[in-house]
Formats: sequence, C-alpha cells, structure tokens
Amino acid sequence: MKKPFLLLPVLCFLGFFCNNDKPPINDLSSFNLAKKHTLHYDKPAVDFFEGALLGNGGMGVVVTTRPDGVMLYFGHNNVWDIRIAEKNKKEIGTFDYVFGKVSKISDTLKVLTDDPWYKKYSAMAQENYRQPYPRPFPCGSVLLGFDRRDAELLGHSLNISNGLCEVYLLDADKKKIKLQLFTDMQEDKLWMQLVDDEGKKVPNIFKRMKVMPDPSTPSEFPKYASDESLNDGTLSFRQVLPYQEPDVYDVQKGHPKDKAFRLTATSNLPLTKTSRINWDGNNEEMQNLEAALEEGNEFMASVSLTEGLNTEVPVELHSQKPDAASYSKSRIAADESWKTYWAKSGVSLSDDFLEEIWYRNLYFFNCAAKDGVTTPGLFANWSYNKIGTAWHGDYHMNYNTQQPFWMTFSSNHLEKNIPYVNLIESLMDVSRIWARDYYKLPGAYFPHSAYPVDMTMNPYPVPHWGWEICETPWSVQGLWWHYLYSADTVFLKTRAYTPIKEAVEFLVAYMKRPEARCGARWKDNKYHIFPTIPPELYALRPGFKYNYDCTVDLTLTKFVFKAFEEMVAVLKTEATDQAILNDVKDILANFPDYPTAISKKYGEVLVSVPEEHDQVVYNVPSPLMTVFPGEDHGLHSDDTTKQLLKNTFYNQQNEGGNDLVFINLQAARIGLLDVERFKRQVKYSLLPNGTATDKVMQVHGRYKDHTKYDYMGAMGIWFENFALPVVINECLMQSYNGTIRLFPNWDKAKDAQFQNLRAVGAFLVSATLKGGEIRQVSIHSEKGGTLKIVSPWGKKGTLSNEDGSKKIESEIIEIKTSPGENIILEP
Repeated sequence: MKKPFLLLPVLCFLGFFCNNDKPPINDLSSFNLAKKHTLHYDKPAVDFFEGALLGNGGMGVVVTTRPDGVMLYFGHNNVWDIRIAEKNKKEIGTFDYVFGKVSKISDTLKVLTDDPWYKKYSAMAQENYRQPYPRPFPCGSVLLGFDRRDAELLGHSLNISNGLCEVYLLDADKKKIKLQLFTDMQEDKLWMQLVDDEGKKVPNIFKRMKVMPDPSTPSEFPKYASDESLNDGTLSFRQVLPYQEPDVYDVQKGHPKDKAFRLTATSNLPLTKTSRINWDGNNEEMQNLEAALEEGNEFMASVSLTEGLNTEVPVELHSQKPDAASYSKSRIAADESWKTYWAKSGVSLSDDFLEEIWYRNLYFFNCAAKDGVTTPGLFANWSYNKIGTAWHGDYHMNYNTQQPFWMTFSSNHLEKNIPYVNLIESLMDVSRIWARDYYKLPGAYFPHSAYPVDMTMNPYPVPHWGWEICETPWSVQGLWWHYLYSADTVFLKTRAYTPIKEAVEFLVAYMKRPEARCGARWKDNKYHIFPTIPPELYALRPGFKYNYDCTVDLTLTKFVFKAFEEMVAVLKTEATDQAILNDVKDILANFPDYPTAISKKYGEVLVSVPEEHDQVVYNVPSPLMTVFPGEDHGLHSDDTTKQLLKNTFYNQQNEGGNDLVFINLQAARIGLLDVERFKRQVKYSLLPNGTATDKVMQVHGRYKDHTKYDYMGAMGIWFENFALPVVINECLMQSYNGTIRLFPNWDKAKDAQFQNLRAVGAFLVSATLKGGEIRQVSIHSEKGGTLKIVSPWGKKGTLSNEDGSKKIESEIIEIKTSPGENIILEP
C-alpha cells in the first residue's frame, strides 16, 4: 500500500509562498489581496460609468453619487425586451439560391452592393436586425436624496473582496458617515444602511426616496403599474414585457409568454408625501413613486427585483421592512460567498497594476455571470436608458461572446463557464433549423448573432457577415476546453458531445460540397472552406475574392475536428460515429495550408485569407488565430514555425476596438508579449469604474482621422474585457497542448506567485518565482491523468509525490498520477 502524501505539512516545512512583501497565498489570502485593490473615487460620481458596479451574477446595480443624493441603476441578465422580428423567411431563400445569384454577379464590381439585386436582397435580409428589439431592458432606478445643508457627499469606495460599496458623506456637524451597500449573492436584493466610521448606526440624513421606471420604456408597452405603501416605507412598480411585436400584440389581452419584472424599494422608516415651493414660486407636490423619509431615526433600506413570466411576478405588492438581523444575515452570507470564490485561485505579483487587473476583473465577472440565469450579452447586467443596448446587447459569435469565458479555465473558475455551456445548448434548435432549412445540410450551423429569446431563424442572415463559417467551430470550442481542463467525462458525454458532433457534421458536409473541391477555382485536391468571410473584414466580395480558406476558419475547423477524434476515442463511440470520423480523417489528410504573404520588412507572414497582402489593418487579430484560439501553433512549434509567428506578430496591424484581450493573449502564447506595453493599452482603455472599454488604436482600417477613438466607451460595460486575467495567467503558466510551462512570458527579475491556476488535464498548479529563480512548484492532480511539465531547472532538482522523492533527470517531466495526488518540485 502506498503511504499517504501529506501536502500541507510539506509546504509549511518548505516555507511555500513565503514572501516578506506580500501576504502568503492560502485559502483566504486571495480574499485579502483582492481587498488591497479596493476602488476609490474621491468626488461625486454622477456619470453611469463613474459609479460602483455591484452584482450577484443575475442582478446588476450601478451606484452613482451626486452632490445631493445617491442614484442606483438596476439591471438583470434575465430581463430583456423579448420581442423579435422574424419576417421575410421565404424571401431569404436558401444558401444555394443566394450562392447561385451571387456567383453570377460580375467580379469587376468594387462591392457586391453595387449590384441592384444584391443591394435589395441585403437590405431585406437586414430588416429584422434593424428593429430596436430584442435588447436588455433596464429595470429602473432608485434615488435617495438629501439636503446639501445637512450633508456633503465626498466620494465612494468599492471593496472588491466582498462587494461592499461605501458612499462617504459629512453630516451637518462635519462628522464622517457612510452609506453601505451590497447585493445579496443568492437573492436579487440590494441592502443598504447608514453608519458612522466605526460601523455604528447614525440618524437618517435622507430627505426623500424616489423610484423611476426606465426612460427608454417603449410607448407601446403596457403602462407600468405603480404601488405605494407609505406606512411600510415602500415604493414599487411592475412592468410587463410583451412577447409580440407592436403590430400584432394586444395590450389588453397580453400573451401567455409575456414576461414582467417588479422593482421594490423599502425603507425601515415610514414615508410621507410632502410639497415645496419650486423655483417659479408655485407649490409642487410629490408625484407618484416619490416620498419623504422620516428624519432622526436610523436608516436601513433594501431594493428587491423580481422577474419572470408575467403570470409568475406577483401583481399584489408584497414588502418586508428591512431589519438589522436580515441585513446581517445577508452580509455574512455574501462574505462567505466571496471568500469561497476567491479561494479558487490567486496571484501575488510584484507588479501591482497587473495584480489589480487580475483581481478587479475576476470581481466584475462574478458580479456579471452565474449558472441559473441568462448568459450575459455584450454589456452584461448593467444598463440604463440606451446604455447596454448597442447591437441589441446580443451574442456575437465571432469572439465577443466567447472571449469573457476564456479566463474561466486557467483561473480555476470552471463554474463560471457553465453559463456559456447553457447558451450553446439554448442555441442548438435554431442552429439545427438553419443548417437544415437554409443550407440543406446536416448538423448545426451557429448564427452570427443571437438573442436569449425564442428564435426560429437566424437573426442576421445577411451573407456578407452571416456566412462566417468560423462561428460554428468557435461556438463549440468552449465546451471542449471545459472537458480538457476538467477531465470530466460525464460533462463530455452529457453536455459537450452533441453540440460538438453536430458542428462537425455541418462542417464536414459543407467542405465536401462539390463547389468546395471541384472546378477551375481549385488547383489541388484539397477540401476547401468556401465561401466564408474573414471576421470584420472584406465581407462577401464580387467573385468571392477573400472568401475562402480564411485562417480562422481553417484553424478552428481543424481544432474541432481533432477534438471530435479525441472525443470519440474517450467516449468509445466509434460504432455510431465511424462514418463521420472517416470523413474527418479524410478532410484532415487533404486540408488546405494556412495563407501567407511576403513582407518586405519581416519576410514570410501569416495573413487572414489567401491573396491578401501584408499591409492589412485588421479589426480582430486574424493572422495569429492559429496561435489562439486555434492552438495549432505556439511555444511547442518547431523553430521554422516560431520564426513565422514572430514575423507575423511584428508585422500585423490592428485598429483596436476588439483586441485588448485578444491580441495580447496571442502574444503571451508565443512568448512575445511586451507586458509594459500591454499595461499601457489597458490603462488607455480604463473607465472610471475600473472596467476596460474597447478603444480605437489606429486608422487605415475602418476608422478615419475624424473617428472618436473612445466612441464605444459610452455604449455600456464591456463584458468581454473581463477576460483580462487570462493574459496574465498565460504569462505565468501555459498548458494548452497538455505540457505545462511555467512563467513562459514573465520577466524573471520580477517576483511572482500563483496558486491553483488550472492546467489542461485537471491539474491545479502553484508556483513561486523569487529573486530570479523558481523556488517551489506544487501540483494537485484532480483526476489522475498523465502530468507533463517542462522542468523549471532542466535536468536538476527533485520531484516528491506519494511514492517518495527522486531526482529530475529530463527536460520534460512526465509521470502518471493518481486522483487526488499531490506533487512537489524543488530546485
């Protein structure tokens, strides 16, 4: 019998993670490190993007302040304007119909829309998307107002370790007081109380409370119902969200699938209606949903959000006065929830800004997404008026939707990838319908844009973007990564197998079409991806120039084909999958090469599509898609390929707007990330609330010299950029091809520590770099797979596990592990 290997005593003996400058990383130290990166704002935060972001993964709250009050904006991932336009189904026709028409258009035209038929067809195909719905629907606002003669607002802070926001004020006696606010992590409720610097209750300073439905509420919606229970301190409104478009919806009868929400603000103090003499000398009475708060007593309040089907959201007002016991219970539970979250992993870096980026964005992500609610769209669960509604706030399946979830794997937050898995499962029906009815092919074709509402057709069937083939393998990639990092065969069988298989079925059928292999266009016997569109570039072109074998299509198709092969082997489904498996092997054996061009300055470089020159300014970093997300190239590549990647990296031009995480992650994967330059780009993109927006970087692509470089900043809180921690993770550790590499893109002169970063194969890895050397490495094997790791010290050092200790004798350590086994590497 093997002797049990006790990890913690050994780590303590080794002084694991000892550092005089940083607290040691243990089960709760990430909680403490996160607190260090509290956000501070030392003046009124009147703008939506200056406010503190709170959330529980479903409900989101923006806490803004002004010289005379505190304004709270509410949103929820589940609350959408669910109406959808699905007109012109017959007119859209089929892929073969459109392909045949486009094939006959002269290749001498500059753009396809110069052809009258295609211009008209394109306009018709876009008609549904031009409607303002579906979109995230803001859930209203709550104002707490005070008299500036009684109090002065100083600013606020947001403790990201536990989600506690404190608004700082001076009372009439110049004593510091603060309004504490936080979201319950299970229930959609915001709590708040007024206390002094020591946390003791103080007399109420707020004069009035007001609840406001969102100003962007469409006039054709049923009128909101307002409720006031002044003695109970409650103001509330209830809004119905119609299921049907205005031309068919009966406001009086409604529809069985209508949804609704109710926002209810309740104070522990009774409310009264008061009047005042306004600026023109006339008496002004408090209107509906506004009331005065009683003075003198302690202040506590809660705001709850109820949402769901119209038949499920109570019509009758139910309110419960907030009390100290309930507040305390929710606060304790929230602290425990955040401690559990932070205990998953941690970093302690000598670079404070990188550490700040890591913790703050993990905080934002936890506020924005969780299992059991709708997957966040472009702007997650924070919205007001038109903020958060650009591009419908929808799912764009050519990077925007996938990107935020990239950080869930290495950060050891697999539970946060489940919302993405849920989304893909929810899109299966419409994806199958589109493959069957539009393409007349088997499997599933994932749409370019999608919504969390009932869909029976592709919401954006316009060929010039809707024909991006890469979006189908890209959509299912996150399911395969979930398996790779978890080694969870139950997940693979029950949740990943079907979407991956059906994506492969479509791709195989698409590549085996005669048009994609036969004819004068092709001078080889390979299977081509044709037609297709490079993401955000060229669109569909006359003569289909730039519309075949895009780098992103090739690399992601190859990725999902290889994943399918491995999945079949793991699940032993050869008997049922042999035919499709044979097709996959045949196509991979006759697969097109990645397109390249010659740069005068850098030599041979990868480009996004055949026939392309080397001076293109890209919107998304297409040339290095083979590195990421394709994972076909990287630090594991041969020297010739590495030189090609290096040439490509230094040659490429990117206009910004979509590259803050993407391009820097690619650079880290090949060890070429300039970390200081990365930090400068992040700082350039930061908003006052601590989140990073998308900002323009250069012209000569789609942007012009008069372009407002920060035009996307006011659109909303960009959920996609919460993935910033993954860039730092990849600098500290990489495992994408099954071999772990430590500190592959990190300046060894800078101390760094990390604990429980997750590696492919379900390994949790911890390491310390101090004084220019890697001191200790510990690895926990969850599932007992084969561990492969590049030795930090070459053929030196020792390895200790449950079998004892032995010398390291090879550059790459490879051992079979047992489930739950712990391994220690020492220099």
